[in-house]
Amino acid sequence: MEIYKELSSPASQKFEKLLNSQLSKNKIEEGKIIDGKITKITDKYIFLFIPGLKSEPVIDINEMKMIGMENKVEEGTTISVLLEKIEDKNGDVIVSATKAQKIKGWKKLETCFEKNEPIMGKITSKCKGGVIVEHIETGSLMFCPGSQISDTPLKDISHLMNEPQKFALIKLDKVRGNACVSRRQIISSSKKEDKSKVIEKYKVGDIIKDAVVKGYSSFGCFFGVNNGELDVLVHLQEISYSRINHPDEVFTIGETHDLKVISIDKDKMQISCSIKALTPDPFENISNYEVGKTYKAKVIKVVDYGAFCELQPGLTCLLHSSEISWGKKNVVPSKFFKINEEIDCVITDIDKEKKRIAISHKLAKENPYQKFAEKYSVDSIVKGKISNIKDLSIYVNINEFNIDGFLHANDLSYSSKPEDEVKKYQKGDEIEVKVIEIKPNEQKIKFGMKQLQEDPFNVFKDRKEKDVITVKVKSTSPKGILVVPEGIDFEILIKKNQIAINAEDARANRFIQGDRIDAAISEINFEKRKISLSIKLLEEIQNKEAVSKFSSPLSGKNLPFSSLSEKLDNKKKEDK
Repeated sequence: MEIYKELSSPASQKFEKLLNSQLSKNKIEEGKIIDGKITKITDKYIFLFIPGLKSEPVIDINEMKMIGMENKVEEGTTISVLLEKIEDKNGDVIVSATKAQKIKGWKKLETCFEKNEPIMGKITSKCKGGVIVEHIETGSLMFCPGSQISDTPLKDISHLMNEPQKFALIKLDKVRGNACVSRRQIISSSKKEDKSKVIEKYKVGDIIKDAVVKGYSSFGCFFGVNNGELDVLVHLQEISYSRINHPDEVFTIGETHDLKVISIDKDKMQISCSIKALTPDPFENISNYEVGKTYKAKVIKVVDYGAFCELQPGLTCLLHSSEISWGKKNVVPSKFFKINEEIDCVITDIDKEKKRIAISHKLAKENPYQKFAEKYSVDSIVKGKISNIKDLSIYVNINEFNIDGFLHANDLSYSSKPEDEVKKYQKGDEIEVKVIEIKPNEQKIKFGMKQLQEDPFNVFKDRKEKDVITVKVKSTSPKGILVVPEGIDFEILIKKNQIAINAEDARANRFIQGDRIDAAISEINFEKRKISLSIKLLEEIQNKEAVSKFSSPLSGKNLPFSSLSEKLDNKKKEDK
């Protein structure tokens, strides 16, 4: 910057040279932060001397109060200000101490943010969502969210107010001039460093003496080690060889236990320990037990699907609900056993690889199904009480053995529909049944009721296909003719296409209820109790006989069914 160009005297030139050198030294430019010396202080203003400027800048004393420097203002001291204008319209120099501090403070924050260095600050006030933090060095104000004040929830932060402490810069917005800090990161980082040093002291296999129970959850128990310098986890499965559902079953807060270190995760800074590892594995004694033999077992836990028992301390086995009782399949274990009760059981399986043992309580008792089979054979008649009815199934209890047999609705009646027949019975009814199947090893007995009666199908036992039988019309429908053989209650449907050879005669409505007609057996199956009748087949048989006898195809006209249509039509005319 050059001034007084119009002056050309040696003295003026010397002054110009001196002034320009001073301006260059102080870099007098608008928008720059420069230092000024306080020359005078009044009640309202502070006067500064800045080399290179034509006049003394003036600062309002309140501005110094805003940045907390009112007590540091003395004549002769140097302060930093922002040079806003070298000369305004009135010829005055405009400077700002607050803006200078803000700019210097922001640059400091940027440097710390880039280097990931903590800053010193103090919480000055609360605000929505967090607190306001003042940067001690520059006075810059920053925001700390409520979640970042501490690593643990705090109901009261009064002890933290106006106390110098470290904060981590987590966000800087230069455009908006916002800074976000975290106290929590500093605390967590400090704890992490301390915890890392503590973990270095331990290795897998170490025995930790007198660890204190601090708390527990469904997955394990937490212990404090060495006067609380470290917390370690003992997983539920590492507490005992015995079955444990929750740590509170064996631990009390405050009591002490020895632990064995079984794993160390330095990345997660976690140490896992075991209590059961300090005692011998009871499964090593499994050779003392054999599948199929009976042993005493103590019930230690009852669950919905069975009970957990101990053959010896720590050697746990599962008694499934299906292996509790011979007589009941869907049992409620809690109704059978009590905790610490000793029961007889038979070992049914030993899995050495998975260290699992399965036992049965019912096998330790005599099989009632076998006893039933010894007393009753197939075709025996017994009495029982209906214990349950489900859809088409009836369960009959034999009180003598306290077991249930199965009676299907299909075995209730030869003539009625199963779904209709089962509705006739209720739970608690006493009925008489016939044994039709016994399988003791499968715990299965099958009963029947219709088997107590003569099977109407036996009327066909001496019959074969093409035999002719006389039947009575019970009803007709578009599907055909429903008939019953004489002397028995057994319905047979003669299908429409089996009524006559001639399509014109194959009409069910040509017959009326009560008509007696002959038909030939077209199919008979004694195993499935199935028989099919055909009037058409009977006509064909008679036609063949006539042709064979008279050697004339016209001879069939004299057969009973050859003019059936004509006869029925004449009958209807007579009825009219």
